[in-house]
Order: sequence, then C-alpha cells, then structure tokens
Amino acid sequence: MTLIRTSLLNAIAVAVKMATLLGLNKVLALYVGPSGYAAIGQLQNAVTMFTTLASGAVSTGVTKYTAEFAEHPEKQRKIWRTAGTLSLLVSGVLAVLIIVLRIPLARWFFNDETLAPVLLWFAATLVFFSFNSLLLGVLNGKKDVARYVVANIVGSLISLVVTCALTITLGLYGALVSLAVYQSLSFVATLTICMRTEWFRLADFWGELDREALARLSKFALMAVVTACSLPVCHVFIRDYLGTTFGWEHAGYWEAMWRLSSAYLMLITTTLAVYYLPRLSELSDAGALRREIIQGYKLILPLTVLAGLVIYLLRDFIIHVLFSESFAPMRELFAWQMVGDSLKIASWLMAYLMLGKALTRLYLVTEILSTLSLYALTIYLTQLWGYEKVTLAYAVNYLLYGVVMYFSVFRRLPMIVARSARS
Repeated sequence: MTLIRTSLLNAIAVAVKMATLLGLNKVLALYVGPSGYAAIGQLQNAVTMFTTLASGAVSTGVTKYTAEFAEHPEKQRKIWRTAGTLSLLVSGVLAVLIIVLRIPLARWFFNDETLAPVLLWFAATLVFFSFNSLLLGVLNGKKDVARYVVANIVGSLISLVVTCALTITLGLYGALVSLAVYQSLSFVATLTICMRTEWFRLADFWGELDREALARLSKFALMAVVTACSLPVCHVFIRDYLGTTFGWEHAGYWEAMWRLSSAYLMLITTTLAVYYLPRLSELSDAGALRREIIQGYKLILPLTVLAGLVIYLLRDFIIHVLFSESFAPMRELFAWQMVGDSLKIASWLMAYLMLGKALTRLYLVTEILSTLSLYALTIYLTQLWGYEKVTLAYAVNYLLYGVVMYFSVFRRLPMIVARSARS
C-alpha cells in the first residue's frame, strides 16, 4: 500500500467526515453560538481524555503490533486479547468514577452543575467508545484501508444525524449529549464490518492477559496516557483562561478556529495515522525511513501550505457559510493559525517515528514540554499583544517542536534504528 494510494482511499472517508463536520459547524453555530462552542470544546477534551484511558491507552500499540506481527497471527491475537481485556476493565472503573464525580467534573469542564447528566450518558456508553477505537486500530494495523474507510464513513454519518437531531431539538444540552454518545453508536457499525472478515473472532478480544503483550502495550499506554492528559487538559486551561480573561465568546471563537483547522487537516492527519504509523513500524533501515519521511515532505507539506493559504484568503466567506455573523471576530485568528497548521504537519512527519519505534522516553518528554510551552506562550503573548495572538502562540510552539524533532529524531535515525533492533 503506497502513500498515494492510501491517501486517495482515505480521502473518501475524510471527504465525508469533512462534509459532516462542516455541516455540524453550521448547525452548532446557529443553535449554540460562540459560548456554546466553548462548552462543546470542553466536553470534547474530556471525552478524549477518558476514552484514551478507557481503551487501556493502547490503540496505537494495537495498530503497530498488528502491522508488525502480520506473519504471526497468534501474536496478533495475544495483542488483541490483552488490549480488549484492559479496555473492558479500565472503562468499567472509569465509568463508575465519572458517575460518582459527575457534579465536580461538570463544574470544572462547564462551570455549570446542571450539565452533569451529560456525563452520565457518557459513562453509560464509555465501553463502546473503547472497543470502537480498538477495532479501528486493528483494521488500521491490518492495512485493510477499504473497511477502515467504510467504518469511518458510517461513523461520520451517525455523528451527523445524531448531533443535528439532538442539537435542533434540545439546543446546547442536545449537542453535548450527542458528543457523549455518537461514537458508541458507531461501534455497532464497526463491529458489523469486522465480523465479515475472516480474522475476526469475538473470543480474541477478551481473556487472559499475556505478559509479553502487556509489556509491549505498556509502552504505548504510557505515551497515550500522557497525550490524553496533556494537550486536552492544556486546551481546557487555555479555554478557561480565554473565557475568564477575554469572555466566553472569545473562547468560542478560538474553539471554532481549532475545529476548522481539525476539519481541513483531517485528510493529512488521518493519512499519517493510517499510512505512516504501520509503515514506520515495518521499516528497519535508516535510509528507508529517511526516504519515507522525505517523501511525506514532498507530497504532504505543499498540500498543507496551499490549503492554509486558500482558507486564509477565503476566511470571510468561510465564516459566513460555515458559522454565522456572530463569529466574525474570529477572522483575526486565521493568519497565524494557518502558519501553525503547516508547522504542525512538518513536525509530525518526524514525530510519528517516535510512535512507530516506541521511543517512549523521548515521546513523553517532548509531549509534556510542548504542552507546557503552548500554555505558557498563550498566556505570555496574549497578555503582551492581546487576544488575537493566541494563534501566534500555537505557531511558535510548533516551530520549536519541529526544531526539537529534527535534532532528536531525524538527525538520529541510524541510532534509533539500531536501538529498536536490540529491543
């Protein structure tokens, strides 16, 4: 499976997902407004944290080792069984904690205890979130891009229907409930797709924990836990800082800008996950790894820059069509956000090697420092030059992150490959 072919197949799913996200943006803009966007962003970060933890924080590891053990089905099954058992156990414990702590959690995330029932919906469906992520990780590792694409398309359509229906009917509360449950509904579709494959057996996702598989997955669990508890928590604090300092409408403008970036970068970021992670896991030659990364720069980075330039030039039209006139102040955020998006992709092309080669210590250090840097830069630059520089902080942070990736990863490829071969 080549990068180009993977990108084209993945583009089908991404096109559908982008269309649904952009449609949802319009519905949410009309029915919840800028301040509602801030609340939705808070819940999204909460969902990311809890679902990553609930899945045993191992879905990335499942993708890597499913690809790596392509010729060893029994080793694959041990990975799946261990990951599935962890997901079930951890999601059960977290669901109980969310139910017990729903009021203080609602106070922290939403500044509104009356939204605590949203967390009950989330807790009740958490296990299905986890297994949906696990099965998608297996499909990715199997390089079954066609089924992976179909599963993502169905998930996008479910998201569109559920979110539109609940938002139009119940307003902000409905939007939050839909965000809390739609991926659980997607699990039914993903499970149905997987059941039609020759490799799927339900018994392979539950049973005795394998010590060797647990040791392998634990590296990714630690990395995923840090990811789940760093950037989302950072975003919660940034959103809270913007809301209390500049007003919750401004926090909503920033959230809308972030969602727009996530939508147009989706083709690129999902291609990195679908193609690069399995591919970098397979390669064991420094020269081949370097060529793979350089190929990504030749194909992906120019597309990112071009897309960012087009979006910047059309920013007023985009705000009018995808949001509403109440979001007009967000136009001042576009320039540095587009620069930051390009710098993000440039750094991620190198950073994915840390996941592909399980560079746990380096990943943890750079992830934590990058998160702290983003928060510190946001406060410093917005206090120095005003609210609009929140996206300048984002761009500067990924510039620094890219420099670190170049010297700590790309320049050290032979050493990384040699160390990976010994482990």
